[in-house]
Amino acid sequence: MVLISSSPEETRTIGEEIGRTLGPGTVVCLYGELGVGKTCLIQGLARGLGVKEEREVKSPTFVLIREYEGTFPIYHFDLYRIESAQELEGLGYEEYFYGRGVTLIEWADRLEEQLPPDRIEIHLTFLEEDRRRIEVIEQGSRGKAGNLIS
Repeated sequence: MVLISSSPEETRTIGEEIGRTLGPGTVVCLYGELGVGKTCLIQGLARGLGVKEEREVKSPTFVLIREYEGTFPIYHFDLYRIESAQELEGLGYEEYFYGRGVTLIEWADRLEEQLPPDRIEIHLTFLEEDRRRIEVIEQGSRGKAGNLIS
């Protein structure tokens, strides 16, 4: 599925629609250049997953992971500063992938070899100054992207 966003708020709205379809155990991997809108999309995903205060959803660049309470737990990873998966070994990140919450991963390419085979990938790319292409791809049996937005 490919969507086009023309503003940060539209990106959040797309994220919210996707977030409403996600269930426990879902891993969502976000890919894209710096400034393309990954955090905006995650703010919308969190809103769709029941997080009341969207402004509390910030990129956890310096702490690597933030947890939010929504309909169920949300685990938000930002791997921007990670150069290799070995840097994450002490976190027990695999437990988040197979837990009772939804895992959202910015800069998922930094952990590519360790990602679960069942996941949803969201690729964001710049089209023009304010426009973004958002491509949602299901991987494996747990990716639930097929029912996202009609």
